[in-house]
Amino acid sequence: MRILHTADWHLGKTLEGRSRLNEQAEFLDELQEIVEKEKIDVVLMAGDAFDTVNPPAAAEQLFYESIARLSDKGKRPVIVIAGNHDNPDRLSAASPLAHDQGIHLIGYPKTDVVTVHVPSINETMKLAALAYPSESRLEEVLANEHDELLMRDQYDERIRDLFQYMSSSFQKDTVNIAMSHIYVAGGSSTDSERPIEVGGAYTVRATSLPREAQYVALGHLHRPQNIKKALTKARYSGSPLAYSFSEAGYAKSVTIIDVKPNEEANVTEVLLTSGKPLVKWKATEGLSQVYRWLDEGKDINAWIDLEIYLTNNLSLEEIHRLRKWHDGFIHIRPVFIHKEDEKKEKRQENLPIDEVFKRFYKKQTGGAEPEDELVQLFLELISEDESVEGEAL
Repeated sequence: MRILHTADWHLGKTLEGRSRLNEQAEFLDELQEIVEKEKIDVVLMAGDAFDTVNPPAAAEQLFYESIARLSDKGKRPVIVIAGNHDNPDRLSAASPLAHDQGIHLIGYPKTDVVTVHVPSINETMKLAALAYPSESRLEEVLANEHDELLMRDQYDERIRDLFQYMSSSFQKDTVNIAMSHIYVAGGSSTDSERPIEVGGAYTVRATSLPREAQYVALGHLHRPQNIKKALTKARYSGSPLAYSFSEAGYAKSVTIIDVKPNEEANVTEVLLTSGKPLVKWKATEGLSQVYRWLDEGKDINAWIDLEIYLTNNLSLEEIHRLRKWHDGFIHIRPVFIHKEDEKKEKRQENLPIDEVFKRFYKKQTGGAEPEDELVQLFLELISEDESVEGEAL
């Protein structure tokens, strides 16, 4: 069985007001090409299909059209769970229609294991699909005290118990997979993940993931990564696009799992090419350096965070000119050189007086080191000045 694992599409998400819908559509076209080229039997989407609980109509249309294409009229099962950004009721509302197309839309965390018949290979998957399990969606109060450590332990124990219960439905002659939208302790997060409770109460230990599952498909963290301390193979597939500049330089991908009943899963990563990269420019030489990069066509198809070193403010006219030249500028942040010098001076305030003198001498002489006798003479002069001031007082 060939399974494709993806997550965190965040359809409808913008970048400082800039629409990413065209890029998201480009990704979904690429995803369709991958499932056909790689002969994928099942698609798992591990939560955060949308960026908000009330997504724009265009984002919803893109979602439903795309999962319909992926399912190919039921020939390729598609299972989607709700993430913390999704409205569980809204996501699962189309289930009666979607189910006939081999599409499972799971809004709330439940203990029922999904039995998925895979027609392309005539095999069965048992899927422990745990949609985003917050206290409110579980309809449980896990701790009566507002103690973060206690809440974290109670939450971890509850998730472990849920997985253990669902794992009891696994069989030796089925492919057994778990999927959830949770934060596993030790995972590497980015700025674009509005928290489930990253680092807080809603944290699950890696060892609490079900060892009986042949693979655990995770959603929420946007950086593709394996969970090293898990007792089975577990992985975040990551988001398909970079959604904040903290993700600049990250390779985006989807994950393919090759697995047979009662055998170890083989996991591979397929890199994505769709969408604009997010890049950071640091123009230490000022505006002329920025225009030189623009002339060279640097990062012509990218979203740009620009940090530019200046002695004076940029005029509005200059800012408009930059944005007109390249419509990918998201942030244009001036760094004033004299302020940087002031910071350096403040950092030097706590240095020993002889070290301050050595740095001053080196700066004034173009790099020469003062002789020890000269440093000692300077310290004696300072000492004499302090003595005279003391006598005057």
